[in-house]
Order: sequence, then structure tokens, then C-alpha cells
Amino acid sequence: MIIQKTANSRISSFDPENYSFGDHFIDHMIVCEYENGKWGEVKLMPYGQLPFSPANMAFNYGQACFEGMKAYKDKDGEVYLFRVNKNFERINKSAKRLAMPEVPEEVFVGGLKALMDIDRAWIPAGEGKSLYIRPLIFATEEGLKARVSNKYMFAIVAAPAKSYYSAPVSVKISDYFSRAASGGVGSAKAAGNYAASFYPTQLANEEGYEQIIWTDDSTHEYFEESGTMNVFVRIGDTIYTPPTSEKILDGVTRDSFIQLAKHRGMDIRVEPISVKTVLEAQKAGTLKEIWGVGTAVVTTAFKAIGYKDEKFELPVLSEEESFALTLKNDLVNIQTNAAEDPFGWRVKVEKNVLETV
Repeated sequence: MIIQKTANSRISSFDPENYSFGDHFIDHMIVCEYENGKWGEVKLMPYGQLPFSPANMAFNYGQACFEGMKAYKDKDGEVYLFRVNKNFERINKSAKRLAMPEVPEEVFVGGLKALMDIDRAWIPAGEGKSLYIRPLIFATEEGLKARVSNKYMFAIVAAPAKSYYSAPVSVKISDYFSRAASGGVGSAKAAGNYAASFYPTQLANEEGYEQIIWTDDSTHEYFEESGTMNVFVRIGDTIYTPPTSEKILDGVTRDSFIQLAKHRGMDIRVEPISVKTVLEAQKAGTLKEIWGVGTAVVTTAFKAIGYKDEKFELPVLSEEESFALTLKNDLVNIQTNAAEDPFGWRVKVEKNVLETV
């Protein structure tokens, strides 16, 4: 690993009590370039701009994917990552689907731990606070012919994070737009998936909704995801979440919620859930909760759902009554080393990692 430490840390300009999600970047970043059929040496260097041509093939043909992760600081100031292996596996799954080279484990995990160690001072402590980490892979070759690039860059950047949504949100069930289609790249964390979601979300915003519940592309009869999150529905005391597929992202937080619910003995079912079933449960008074989960948001409760020209309010539950908040607390306590980790998910970032690389 090539290490170039910054001569001018910006940590003194960062106010840990006054910042927004993802708008302050830590002092360093990881960069590794791919050329001539192989990955080069990992570079840990000061965070900053990189020169790219407008003819960069990532800009023109969309070969780009990323991951979302977080680092947490416990009450003693120790730093922890969460389920690193899942993110490592998924970024390579996404890269393969986009015809990009897979990243070696020593590049992904080694670079990640080194970055967290050198910039551990940037990881905020306290309720709802963490460091959001963005590993990404993208094409870097110049060229305007539609083909697979021969050059790529793997990078890791990070920014202090706090609660994504400060209050429950209203969501519109889509009866036209879809997030992904069969045979497409919905199960990959492709950058283009997010760009394609922005316009339908703008339309929902104009109707007074913060987000969309995406439905299947062929019939629009079944829930798939919500915004940039996986979605859960509670009817009575049973939790439902759609099974993953080539259209639905295999979310790390989603999988964690499923395992935590099973660990608690909750009735959780991974099966298709229809719009009709949800609306009938709402009318019958058995629809208790709908929520989204993801790395950035952790958990976002929905206060209302809209379908076509109707809007339905959801019950207001206390923290003790809410399955969503119960599972969120279980998850966060594991992530922040405030509870035992029966799953082996927590990964401690040892100090002075750079001395061993």
C-alpha cells in the first residue's frame, strides 16, 4: 500500500454537532487503478479531486457501481465496521453484472480498514451518528465507442452521517413506474438505478410524498422496494418482506432485520406481498406498520401510503409497540457495541493498521 498522509487535516473545521448527511468528507481516500488486466497498488491519499475527461466511458456508458457501509464508534472510542463480507461480496456481484473486474479482498477490506484507522477521529460518536462509507468502481478509459472499458478505478470515500430522515415519511405506491425490470440490473448496486429513480420521485414529491414504493414492472401488483430501501410490511403480528430477485437488491440491513426478527421469535415471512393485500389490511384495521431499511437510513417508518388518488394514514405506534423500532434498536446496539453480537457481524478496526500494510 502506498501511503500519503495529508499535511493539512480538516478535522478542526468539522462540527460534530452541526452537519448534514454526506456533505463533509474525511481527510483521506483509497484509490486503486485497474489496467492491462490487473489491479495496481492500493493508494491511501488525501481526499481530493481526480482529473477525468468528458469522454470517460463511465460518464458515457454507465459502467459504475458502489456500496454503502458505515463505521461506528462505541462509548470507549473503539471503531467497528458491520458485515464487511456482505458488502465485499455484493460489490463484486454488481461489478460482474456490469462487465467490470472484481476487486480482490485485500484491496477492498485492507483499504477499508486502513482508511478507517487513519481517519478514526472523523467517526462521530453518539445516538444516530456514524461514518458513511462509499466504496465504488467505475470505468476510467477515454472512448466513445459503446464497449467494455479496459481501465477502471476502485475508490473509497467517506463522510460523517446522522439520521437520514428525522421523522416518518409518506410514500406513494407506484402504479406505472418501476425501479427495475426482469433481466435488468435491479439486483446490482448500479449507479444508473438511482438516476432512473429520480424523476418518478420528483413526481411523487409534487404530490406531497417523500418517497415511492416501487411495484413489479409487469403487473404493478406486488411490492418490491421503497425509494432506495428494502421494504417491510406488518399485518397483525406478522412481518412480510419481498424475496430478493434479479429486480430487488439483496440489502445488508434487510438481511439483518430478517435474522434479528427470527432471533426474537417474531413471525417473519419472506414472500411476495401484493398491493391488494396491503390495502385490504388497511381497510380492515390490521395493517400496523410499513417501513424501509437500508444502510444510510437504517430504518424509516412510513406514516401514510398513497395509491392512485387515495391516501391512507398508518397507525401511530409507541416505541414499545413498533416492531420496526424494536428491530432497529437491536441492530444499532450490535453495530455500536452496546449489546452482544450473537451473529458475529461486528468487525473491530484495530489501531495502527497502517503499520501492518
